[in-house]
Amino acid sequence: MTETTGPALDRMLCFSLYSASRATTQGYRRLLEPWQLTYPQYLVLVELWDRGPRTVSQLGDGLGLDSGTLSPLLKRLEKAGLVSRTRADGDGRVVTVAPTERGTALRAEMSDLPSQMWNCYGLEPDAARALLTALHSLTDTLHADAD
Repeated sequence: MTETTGPALDRMLCFSLYSASRATTQGYRRLLEPWQLTYPQYLVLVELWDRGPRTVSQLGDGLGLDSGTLSPLLKRLEKAGLVSRTRADGDGRVVTVAPTERGTALRAEMSDLPSQMWNCYGLEPDAARALLTALHSLTDTLHADAD
């Protein structure tokens, strides 16, 4: 399906995805303000809450972030007392990240954030599930094409 009228950017799927991503990040920025967290920091916490302690490499893979982006982010979370970083005894290059007691407590404090964002999206549950499925499929396809 190709539309040939309207501004060029409005016809570009990549721009629509980019715009939706930015709008989502801005929505989270407002919601995360009381905790002085950025959206990427929140994603790190969600990953740790969901999967438990992770190595920096595992976090990077799970979040699609490189170490140059992840390391300063983790330093800020550690400075805020939300995560701890521990070097492995056998290999000092391996760093494991875990939520601190305060970081774990945030999970309950922030439990309503996902539903607040769902309300911002304004999507019916079936439409939201269909969109999520389509986005996962698109991501998988693009990753497969890159390999």
